[in-house]
Amino acid sequence: MSEFSVNIGCEIHVELSSLHSKLFCRCPITYGAPPNTATCPVCLGFPGVLPVVNEKAIEAVLKVALALNCKINTLTKFDRKNYYYPDLPKGYQISQKYLPIGYDGWLEIEVNGKTKRVGIADVHLEEDTAKSIHGEEAGDPTATLIDFNRSGVPLCEIVTYPDMNSLEELEAFMVSLRQLLLYLGVSECRMERGQLRFEASVSLRPKGSNQLGTRVEIKNLNSFRAVLGAVEAEIKRQREILLSGGKVVQQTMLWNEALKITEPMRTKETAHDYRYFPEPDLVPVVVDEKWLNRLKAEMPELPKQRFERFMHEYELGEYEARLLTAAPVTAGYFEAATKICGDPKAIANWMLGDLQGLLNDAGKGWDECPVPPEHLGEMVKLMREGVISVRIAKELLKEMFTTQKSPRQIVEERGLVQITDEAELRRIIEEVVAANPKAVQEFLSGNEKVLGFFVGQVMRATKGKANPQLANKLVREALEQAKVTSS
Repeated sequence: MSEFSVNIGCEIHVELSSLHSKLFCRCPITYGAPPNTATCPVCLGFPGVLPVVNEKAIEAVLKVALALNCKINTLTKFDRKNYYYPDLPKGYQISQKYLPIGYDGWLEIEVNGKTKRVGIADVHLEEDTAKSIHGEEAGDPTATLIDFNRSGVPLCEIVTYPDMNSLEELEAFMVSLRQLLLYLGVSECRMERGQLRFEASVSLRPKGSNQLGTRVEIKNLNSFRAVLGAVEAEIKRQREILLSGGKVVQQTMLWNEALKITEPMRTKETAHDYRYFPEPDLVPVVVDEKWLNRLKAEMPELPKQRFERFMHEYELGEYEARLLTAAPVTAGYFEAATKICGDPKAIANWMLGDLQGLLNDAGKGWDECPVPPEHLGEMVKLMREGVISVRIAKELLKEMFTTQKSPRQIVEERGLVQITDEAELRRIIEEVVAANPKAVQEFLSGNEKVLGFFVGQVMRATKGKANPQLANKLVREALEQAKVTSS
């Protein structure tokens, strides 16, 4: 790769799944509904119908543009993008070409400890197409069926400049953008549902050249892994062409997952091919200062801000703060649990350790966690109060995960309260010492490690309910007393 510099750009389609209705009609946004049940004459493209823009969709895209540090067009309008395909009932798509909602922004990414800005060319709003179902999925290898439930769903399209120069930067950008969108609450960003779709553009140029190479676009990438695999394969393909003296042709490619190669789909269209012109059925939208100021005031705390606050306010390390703020669901869980017990470091340790392990074993995400944050906070509080030990807490968490019961309820039902009564512990320790004369002799001979054995026996005798620190102290006292007696 040393002969060439790589330039990577992206076009990202974000389904605004947080909205209740489509972009130009009142049909609901659904997933998994029976085909063609969430439709009306508007999203089916019947002649004579008129679109009415969903104001909430404009506000959602404005928030995305603001979060991506874009300049905002005070006058934004819609355009018709003309092409014929079965999933486009009107024969054109209502989009924004000339006056998008936002433009000239950036998103910061971090790779190998270095921060870089990826330029955002524009952020605009458009309607989605219907869904084509081909071959076996349609029930006939030769058939294609169309489901119009997705037709007219609002999409936020984000177009980057070709500022990424490696797969590492591309991955960091995708992760950071998805994180930002989740924090904004505009979409669930579930790629398996098509709510977040990436198209990558790749070009190579000789090292030292300022002239960008011929751009090739790759479509239909439905996962981060697919994006990275397709871009890596396309870089290899273009490199081989250039090294052999050939020229890269501008075209659109598809990713063949099975063969790990990109394959031609069609010669790349230009804006001229789509014959864009202003949408005559929709008036321009004026974004005045009052509207913009209200949206700025409604903006949530964004990932970088929350990450920095977690380190400062909760005194967490960079590693813990980064993991906990990776998604709003984990950040919210952490703060809710910490509010109950007042011990942020303990909550972070339990979340990133035992509770994460239970979720992994169950194949669940944090949005499906059966242990409410209040229950985790209550469990840590019981530990701080000396009611339960760490060992009991580990058992308790497993039962909380399975039964969804509160920790206090389980403690009361199973009698798991930690033993802190010195008289009771001394009695148990005396029995343990009397039952292990050989181990006592080892201690008397100077083997301090035997102390751990006796503490373990006490914990076993109390079924883990003895206070470990107190048990350790009293065991040492009992053995020291035995040393005095023996002399």
